[in-house]
Amino acid sequence: MQDRLVFLIGPPRGGTTLTTRMLGAHSAIFAPVEPHLMPPLAHLGFHEKVEKAPYDPTITQLGLRELVGFLPGGEADYLDALRAATDHLYAKALEPSGRKLFLDKTPAYALVLDFLTKLYPDAKYLVLTRHPMAVWSSIIDSFFDGDHEAAHRHNPVLERYVPAIARFLREPPAQLHHLHYEELVQAPEEHMEKVCDFLEIPFEPAMIDYGKQAGGAQSSARGLGDPTSVAQQTRPTTGSIDKWAGVLAEDPARLNQCREIAARLTDPDLATWGYPGPELRSALGAIEPRDAKPSRTKLTRYALERRLLVRLRRNIHHNALGRLVRQIRGACDVLLR
Repeated sequence: MQDRLVFLIGPPRGGTTLTTRMLGAHSAIFAPVEPHLMPPLAHLGFHEKVEKAPYDPTITQLGLRELVGFLPGGEADYLDALRAATDHLYAKALEPSGRKLFLDKTPAYALVLDFLTKLYPDAKYLVLTRHPMAVWSSIIDSFFDGDHEAAHRHNPVLERYVPAIARFLREPPAQLHHLHYEELVQAPEEHMEKVCDFLEIPFEPAMIDYGKQAGGAQSSARGLGDPTSVAQQTRPTTGSIDKWAGVLAEDPARLNQCREIAARLTDPDLATWGYPGPELRSALGAIEPRDAKPSRTKLTRYALERRLLVRLRRNIHHNALGRLVRQIRGACDVLLR
């Protein structure tokens, strides 16, 4: 199965969903939503303990159930796969698609790369990097309703993903192709042709106009946890490349946080990502705060859900709501035991 597997490695909000939709528009590539197979396997106990597992069990369950939905035998095939491990899962999911390659895009894989490359040393790896502050700004607005402090408490993404992916790029133990998000959206044909050469498949122009392709379930899947723009577009756009700088100018507190994060990231890691540390810090230092209220996310259903979640989660471990939720959870655990 290894010669039919492609892993897309990148941080959350780094452009992996866009890249997946482009690749999934190719007639040879099957690209379902994020399977989330590897982090649980890496933390079964032999390599790392489950207490250190970098995955959300709820999202993992959703991802696995989406994947099992593609299997001809459903749960029966999944049970067989537990005995035969991941090769069986990938092969059974790929078979009904009639396609050559299985693209697995799960951002959390970046945090278990040592395990992944031991398991699949001969697979091909696409690594996508994006301007770190664009990644972080998008995470804050997409998942935390603009609350940069809550975002960092919950998941300091840059401090986790930048070193892990940079080390992988510097010391690649597998076949690897590095993509920069900004270059991809500015010249999608050029860079998708290079990706196709790497994957040893012919380039298809339909990959660029991915939103116009009728590819079934996989083409409509927006990706677990991916709430916003890519599903609204039909091809790559450059509109988000410099958006982060304007957002930071409107929010001095977030700007200061970004400067602190940039100071903690090492120059070798940032250079490997493709965004040299001195240039990044200089760009952050040159941003002049403006007297303007930070722009708010458009009030979609998703935005309202996230806003409510952020407000309910605030101080949840110390207030009456948190105590009530813990009591309800305890009662449910007893009932469902």
